Amino acid sequence: MAIELLTPFTKVELEVEKKDSNRRQVGILGGNFNPVHNAHLVVADQVRQQLGLDEVFLMPEYLPPHVDKKETIAENHRLNMLQLAIAGVEGLAIETIELERKGISYTYDTMKLLTEKNPDVDYYFIIGADMVDYLSKWHRIDELIQLVQFVGVQRPKYKAGTSYPVIWVDVPLMDISSSMVRDFIKKNRRPNFLLPQDVLAYIEKEGLYR
Repeated sequence: MAIELLTPFTKVELEVEKKDSNRRQVGILGGNFNPVHNAHLVVADQVRQQLGLDEVFLMPEYLPPHVDKKETIAENHRLNMLQLAIAGVEGLAIETIELERKGISYTYDTMKLLTEKNPDVDYYFIIGADMVDYLSKWHRIDELIQLVQFVGVQRPKYKAGTSYPVIWVDVPLMDISSSMVRDFIKKNRRPNFLLPQDVLAYIEKEGLYR
């Protein structure tokens, strides 16, 4: 199996090394998940399958470290929706470390804690192509790339390259966003097929995003 490593200057095919059977290979897909939708799930599942990972954890953040502050809903609702979304799905789970720590969620701090807690795990941190463009601005990025292997996923309207080590995975492009789902609901348009039915039922039951 070959995986592509892309930089702005070169395109190199790397053969995947045989995995050490004593180490687990785990993906992390972080985000606000406000709410979780089908594109999140497709990305998590396809990366897990294509890279042969043991598991992919969806990791909701408590407060995003963005300069432009994003409004969000209470973490218990976002966590409940994630649990509904992955129920019965093989290989997907939830990592709640950032909700437990509270405060601003810097990826370096989180992954340092996870790698110290789980020294027998190799972590693959999944990001969209739009985020790859900003890796140079990430908090303590040079140390972070020593802790995790970044996995880039192409998104509609984005084609990224980077000098940082990123494994690119092809995933069906789904132009769905949480803001789109919220906008549909505010306009009384039911976002059928954009997110799991159980998640939509929860949103309607709790009166979210009205």
